[in-house]
Amino acid sequence: MDIYLFGNRTFAQIPEPYVDPVKQYAAATFRDDQIENALNKGYISQEEFDDTMAYKDQQ
Repeated sequence: MDIYLFGNRTFAQIPEPYVDPVKQYAAATFRDDQIENALNKGYISQEEFDDTMAYKDQQ
């Protein structure tokens, strides 16, 4: 939530082993518009957005 919804943290601030699980959690938990909003506000990068949406496609 801190990364995608609030922008309080970035992926650079979390341990590397948690990056993919956080993206998977976001894909399973947040709506597309919430993830897109995180991208538009600069909370996540285009690459992080693409990675997250790819996990949505796997569900």
